[in-house]
Amino acid sequence: MEILLEELYKTDIHIDKFHFRKLFLEDLSYQINGISQSGKTKLVKNYLLGLKKSSYLYIDCSDLRIDIDEFNNMLQNFCSNNKIETLVLDNYIQTIKIVNVPQLIICCEVNYKIEFLNTLRLYPLDYEEFLAYEHKYDSSSLNHFFQLGGFPYMHKINSDERVIYLQKTLKYTLSEIELDIIIFCTKMMAQKISPYSIYERLKHTRKISKDKLYKSFDALSEKGYIHQLQKTNHPKAIRKIYLCDISLKAALSIDKHFGRLFENMIYLELLKSGREPFYDDGIDFYLPFSEEVILGMPFADERVLFKKIESIEAFLFTYQIKKITAITMSKEGSISHPLSQVEMIPFDIWALGD
Repeated sequence: MEILLEELYKTDIHIDKFHFRKLFLEDLSYQINGISQSGKTKLVKNYLLGLKKSSYLYIDCSDLRIDIDEFNNMLQNFCSNNKIETLVLDNYIQTIKIVNVPQLIICCEVNYKIEFLNTLRLYPLDYEEFLAYEHKYDSSSLNHFFQLGGFPYMHKINSDERVIYLQKTLKYTLSEIELDIIIFCTKMMAQKISPYSIYERLKHTRKISKDKLYKSFDALSEKGYIHQLQKTNHPKAIRKIYLCDISLKAALSIDKHFGRLFENMIYLELLKSGREPFYDDGIDFYLPFSEEVILGMPFADERVLFKKIESIEAFLFTYQIKKITAITMSKEGSISHPLSQVEMIPFDIWALGD
């Protein structure tokens, strides 16, 4: 193991052109959580390149050459002898012992309870981050976002290879049961569904226990491959399911439903901006803190929006909603309402706003 550690210590780190993310690192110890291909490795390597070469050690814990027992016995002494100030354990697993260094950074999908580490969650690109990869910002950018989604690496994959590449990535990262659950969730995107309903559907096509499916579903939620949206003031009600990235829809399903895809995209922007929404009957997203309702209406006009507002007026009065925002593909406008400010805003303008 000492030979391997020496090799890793001497190896130069390289990354392609780095596009800055909204999340950045300082001289603190971190646990960076995020799904596969969300950009954790590139974020950390870019940080290391700003440090003195001899001061850091980068280790990918998925390296097949690592013998865990020998590695654990040698790592602390190696770091001490070489005065390692920053140690990065990428693809960290719990069997690797934590060592004492001035700055420790671990990257993993699962969140581990390590008190002295600052936890950061890295999601796939939001729309503003995505635009950094575009050669120019024009009307085609939003269409590119629909095609590519938020995984940074998709920009380097040829269009005819993207679906298979994404499928291979998921097969490598997830268990068979987890992959089956994800595939089913793509068909139920932005709809109310319970783990039990998934079990009832999957048990007809594969041998599976309820407990195993529930654990796999919880693992996917914890790692961030699927997200669940709670109903307003009804924590026990069935939750709506959203995917970690809109690109999974085309990669895992042939079903077409643009409205649900659009709703999933809005949800992800809310998630990445730290705003906690809820759903309700006829309400896509309710934001209690700002007393706002957000509706995904890609092709709506003033007449359609007015009818929609009429159907949800009881909710608007009950919760004293001050603002209604209808997110569209391109339509802008406003209508009058006695209680709420009502606006139609194109997605790209809304996503780049505050």
